[in-house]
Amino acid sequence: MNKLTLENQSAVTRFTVQCFSDKQALQTPLFMVFLLAFLIILIGNVSVFAVITLSVQLHKPMYIFLGSLSFLDISSTSTTLPKLLAMLHTQDKTISITGCMVQFYFIMAFDCIEFILLSAMAYDRYVAICYPLHYALRMSLKHCAKIIVGVWVAGFLAPVIHTVLMTNLSFCSSNHINHFLCDLTPVLKISCSDTSLIEMITYIDGVIVAFSTFTITSVSYVFILFKILKIHSSQGKKKALSTCTSHLTCVIIFYGSIICLYMRPTKSISPNQDVFALLYAVLVPMLNPFIYTLKNKEFKANLTKIGSRMSSIFTRFNGINKSQNSLFIN
Repeated sequence: MNKLTLENQSAVTRFTVQCFSDKQALQTPLFMVFLLAFLIILIGNVSVFAVITLSVQLHKPMYIFLGSLSFLDISSTSTTLPKLLAMLHTQDKTISITGCMVQFYFIMAFDCIEFILLSAMAYDRYVAICYPLHYALRMSLKHCAKIIVGVWVAGFLAPVIHTVLMTNLSFCSSNHINHFLCDLTPVLKISCSDTSLIEMITYIDGVIVAFSTFTITSVSYVFILFKILKIHSSQGKKKALSTCTSHLTCVIIFYGSIICLYMRPTKSISPNQDVFALLYAVLVPMLNPFIYTLKNKEFKANLTKIGSRMSSIFTRFNGINKSQNSLFIN
């Protein structure tokens, strides 16, 4: 390796990020679109998390898993969208190598957590439908809490090797990331180091994390389907299916976008193809609260109760303020 190459490697301290388009006229519309998306994600998921936390009636495994998923969606979008919004607003489309590696780590960690969490939710539905009499014992709140802690710990440990290897990469030809975030593939594409080991570990992790959790989810739903087919009443079948359709919809969207995004060779991806990244980074966390709650009567009833309670508190508070103001004027 010559002296000039070494100097180029050491000179790269920041990356530039594509952010979809270089056209100045598109920057403000893009900023507004992603700001709106971020607000919808925050309002939707914070509402779900708050209602589940404040409603004792919803302190059940199914809703606790849903609350954890909402918290995960808030965390994952907070890893990517605020930086994207800042770059679109200030037009400073750069990120430090350290910041990029931190963002990469959390993107990978939250992806792993969602894989494992969705499989845990599938198992929860399997026990509820196939073994309803044993559900309280198998899925007690204590067991549920242990599962959630295990999910988050495993998710944060999974990308450690990836991140360590990524920090040792050299960038001597380009520092321009043709993407809107520091994801695995666009960073590997601009490295002049041998990335075959990282790509191999990605596929191994894909088998261990993605394939294993997909297997658990699939097997759970096969048993659920057989159990539902044995139910004689059509109403009973509809009731059983209604508890699974929301989760199954989220699984299909999430797995589909992740498989299209990661499970392909790095060189086969065209520049600035961010459609699948948008699906899992923006669309999935935006849709999750609506998919899970729109047809959930128990959740909507508790949401109404909390809304009425907050409204009465606000009315009482206004009444106190008005009485205090009148006394002060008098």
